[in-house]
Amino acid sequence: MKIYDELVARGLIAQVTDEQKVKDLINNGQATFYIGFDPTADSLHVGHFMALCLMKRLQMAGNKPIALLGGGTGMIGDPSGKTDMRQMLTKEAIDHNIECFKKQMSRFIDFSEGRALLVNNADWLLDLNYIDVLRDVGPYFSVNKMLAAECYKLRLEKGLSFLEFNYMIMQSYDFYYLYKHYGCNLQFGGDDQWSNMLFGRELIRKKMGLEEDEAKAQAMTITLLLNSEGKKMGKTVSGAVWLDPDKTSPYEFYQYWRNVDDKDVLKCIRMLTFLPLEQIDEMDSWEGSQLNKAKEILAYELTKLVHGEEEAVKAQNAAKALFGGGADSADMPTTTVTAGDFTDGRIKLIDLLLKTQIAKSGRDARTLIEQGGISVNDEKITDVYASFSAEDINADSFIIKKGKKVFHKIVIE
Repeated sequence: MKIYDELVARGLIAQVTDEQKVKDLINNGQATFYIGFDPTADSLHVGHFMALCLMKRLQMAGNKPIALLGGGTGMIGDPSGKTDMRQMLTKEAIDHNIECFKKQMSRFIDFSEGRALLVNNADWLLDLNYIDVLRDVGPYFSVNKMLAAECYKLRLEKGLSFLEFNYMIMQSYDFYYLYKHYGCNLQFGGDDQWSNMLFGRELIRKKMGLEEDEAKAQAMTITLLLNSEGKKMGKTVSGAVWLDPDKTSPYEFYQYWRNVDDKDVLKCIRMLTFLPLEQIDEMDSWEGSQLNKAKEILAYELTKLVHGEEEAVKAQNAAKALFGGGADSADMPTTTVTAGDFTDGRIKLIDLLLKTQIAKSGRDARTLIEQGGISVNDEKITDVYASFSAEDINADSFIIKKGKKVFHKIVIE
């Protein structure tokens, strides 16, 4: 099966311009394509996962990825899908986040020997003169068309700042710049980016005079839209699921995927893993307890992809220990308490939740307990004043559980 047909079969393609041209480019390894990542945090998260996997798939098929880091656009903030304006980051924070992104992307993309590029749009956007942008780019953008774009509709109801209104122009300019300087002939993005991507496509056609040569224009300004499911996968009750092991441990990452909804598990396996489609097709008829096996496969494969096989095995063993499989619970996330953590021979549950970072604040901890979200050794605790002695913790494995997905073992030194 050719790579384009595989992308379709895996449910990754939502919409595409010039489909035959796209097929020809990527099936023959002739695409130089980009995907943008705005550095709004110091780690990539599950919402970026589909894009990273796509870049890996296309590179394996001989195409050349460009990972575009938004050091420039990140100073504005993408309004797409947002009900409020993003918090504005300092340049120092953006630069730090970019360095974190670079390290994580190397697990997915091979940047050696020019097989892929990693660029920062701050290198060209921050040096642009405002008047020059107005004269050089402004004439090609219709305000009426921009306001009609889906990415702005939600924000127009609550108020769209002029700062954010410029984001579309900046993203369009990125594609133009990458086309002109790096031969980038293909762009990918989620469905909330569709309008921005089409404007970028048109900017190239008009700026480069390609509309006069329709055949060349179609071949060199192609847009392909990713299914938006990836962005929906990145959120849990407690916030984003990060790819940085210091923010979301390999075990917590494994548990996130182990606990996806039954209706989503096979879709996730198809879209995100690199298992052969023939093997995945055989799972389509699975139901009931078989879906639990599918979830284990999903969790293991994705944890291995992000954190390596050793960490995936550890996370799997820890999960089996919790669910009666008899594996060693030593691989479970663990926090050590000492005699200094006890007051009058006891330690409060709230303090344990803070020490393990299961709760971010005392108020958060009390709310979790009062709402029945915390269990200790499978016993639900609703008393915010609950406390434990050293003997309680030493008696056996002492495991705090938050909801269905977060487990943490306490040991005493």
